[in-house]
Amino acid sequence: MPVGRTRSVALIGLAGSVVEVEADLASQLPALVIIGLPDAALGEARERVRSAATNAGCPLPPRRLTVNLSPASLPKHGSGFDLAIALACLAAAGQVDPASVARIAHLGELGLDGRVRPVAGILPAVLAASRAGHRTVMVPAANAEEAALVPGVEVIGVGSLVEAAIRHGGSFDPALLAAFESADTGPGEPSARPSPRSAPAGDLADVTGNTEAVEALLVAAAGGHHLFLEGPPGAGKTMLASRLPGILPDLDTEAALEVASLRSLAGDPLDGLDLRPPFESPHHTASAAAMVGGGSRIIRPGAAPRASHGVLFLDEAPEFAASVLDVLRQPLESGTISIHRANAVATFPARFQLVLAANPCPCGQHGLEHGECSCAPVARRRYLGRISGPLLDRIDVQLWVPRITAAGLRMAGERPAFTSAEAKRRVADARGAAAERLAGTPWRRNAEMPGPWLRGAGGLHPGGRATAALDRALERGTVTMRGYDRVLKVAWTLADLDGATAPDSGHVGQALALRKGMSR
Repeated sequence: MPVGRTRSVALIGLAGSVVEVEADLASQLPALVIIGLPDAALGEARERVRSAATNAGCPLPPRRLTVNLSPASLPKHGSGFDLAIALACLAAAGQVDPASVARIAHLGELGLDGRVRPVAGILPAVLAASRAGHRTVMVPAANAEEAALVPGVEVIGVGSLVEAAIRHGGSFDPALLAAFESADTGPGEPSARPSPRSAPAGDLADVTGNTEAVEALLVAAAGGHHLFLEGPPGAGKTMLASRLPGILPDLDTEAALEVASLRSLAGDPLDGLDLRPPFESPHHTASAAAMVGGGSRIIRPGAAPRASHGVLFLDEAPEFAASVLDVLRQPLESGTISIHRANAVATFPARFQLVLAANPCPCGQHGLEHGECSCAPVARRRYLGRISGPLLDRIDVQLWVPRITAAGLRMAGERPAFTSAEAKRRVADARGAAAERLAGTPWRRNAEMPGPWLRGAGGLHPGGRATAALDRALERGTVTMRGYDRVLKVAWTLADLDGATAPDSGHVGQALALRKGMSR
């Protein structure tokens, strides 16, 4: 019996598996049956494919068509298999060249009139096809530019099913294409987010005064350290956090592709490969699923995965639910997020820099010299207590950001402003020194070094008098073992910024002060 074959891609998180789509034509009553663990949206492809083929001018034969998605044990989700199913059926019917259809991977949703609609996740799907050895893919015309970001892959963009059939050698009237040339391709899969958001515009020179905060921001950028900014309203915490992406180095091609893949999976349109680090700032009403990702049908990345290789900024951090903040504890250690469902586990990267900003109390006046705090002590404790101790223990730099005074404003006006371009150069030099020191290891930034390796095989523990103050803090219990290692990492970053070959007691003392928020 005639069998048509082609390939498509099933996505679970960012991981893609190539799926063989087989169509068998039998001499039985007309029907289109899909087997191989399809979900509800994919099961509905029966009606979409048959109607699309009829309305596009390349109808399926009035016989029984059985479509198998192999491997049958792998869950398949969404409507992105429509184009592959339709072409496999046409190949089984002999209406297109079976060899041509089998040679190319196909991705795309079909409209009832025969249009090929765009789908979310094209970039990671094409990457998966490329890694499996497929060098040619056929995608919706609206997704062709995005798919072309994958190097070494020939992308064929089609706007209709009949166009795809003609490209595969089908003997159909080319005049049928005219009906689709001016037609809108229609929307892709709905996204919870609008267009992709780049980092806020602004230069570090806009920050007036707060020299200590600017230096702390530089340390965080140079070492990839997490940052906690506490201070009264109007002190400039949000302004500082929004300047962090602007002083980070550009992404390399591999990291940029990963960031673009996450945005594609989230349903964001892509107009090229953006080399700037992403910036995510979710609202404090975000749920745990919105933070890390989720979904009942297709698992989408949340704010934390979308911030990979960039900055995740939580403004008014105590206003977030404590359970939402605590879901970040494991990703901060492992750099990945695994979302478990009954039939699948989706894994997303989560190598981001976390920046928390908080007021000292609900009214924001606690601790100010001329402020009058109206909050009861228990209210203050409950407010900041939403940021748990274990989460704070993972924050390398904790800083009090004071309001600028008139005297500080005059002094700031007498000094040249420290621009983002200058800060970016210093960060690049410091990261270059760290990368050279860590050559031959999987890590490139100081914050990525495991503590046991740093103190052991890495041989990067300064020892002696350099860590005397830190050793005493550990003995008194004012820092944990995790905190001890993180202070050493920050000390190495300070040494890199100063051009020193190793941290001395001054670097370790400054790192300990930043760790304990002692600039308050």
